[in-house]
Amino acid sequence: MANLPIVIRFFAPVIDSTINALLNTIDQKMREGHRDFMLLLSSPGGSVFHGLSAYNYLKGIPVRITTCNFGSVDSIGVVLYCAGTRRLSVPHARFMLHGVSAQFPQPMSLEEKQLEERLKGLRIDLENIAKVIATSIGKSVGEVIEAMHDRITLNPEEARAWGLVHEIVEGLFPAGAEVIAIQYQEPLRPG
Repeated sequence: MANLPIVIRFFAPVIDSTINALLNTIDQKMREGHRDFMLLLSSPGGSVFHGLSAYNYLKGIPVRITTCNFGSVDSIGVVLYCAGTRRLSVPHARFMLHGVSAQFPQPMSLEEKQLEERLKGLRIDLENIAKVIATSIGKSVGEVIEAMHDRITLNPEEARAWGLVHEIVEGLFPAGAEVIAIQYQEPLRPG
């Protein structure tokens, strides 16, 4: 069983709690001597900060990462998906790319310099996301940015033709592999 990958089922948004759970799980398994991981992803996206940080961490550690879309990989989830050196998808899945946005809590007022700062941050986030995807799929950053502005949605066959998916598979992981679930539950609202 030692040759089987550690399977992590990430069925969650890309936010601080889920990314911390993912990275802590990988750190723990690395301390136990594991070097082969399969990351099953289905995510609506989320935080650019957490997605890029997780991507950079996963690409920089001495392990083998295989990613597999088992539902929908949207937005910054695509960057997390790109952390895989081998990228798989089930036949009935989707990938969605779009530009970045800023959240403004209400009420809020910003001076001109603060708006410029926010806009610069959005442009850098867009460029960083596009660089990750472009590097992964062999396209130019400009092509990826254009696709993001067009809010492109791809099925697995289109994603494979685009270079995002290496292989479309039916089976998710080998029998006997350890599976660790990371998911998110909305906090209960008082009422």
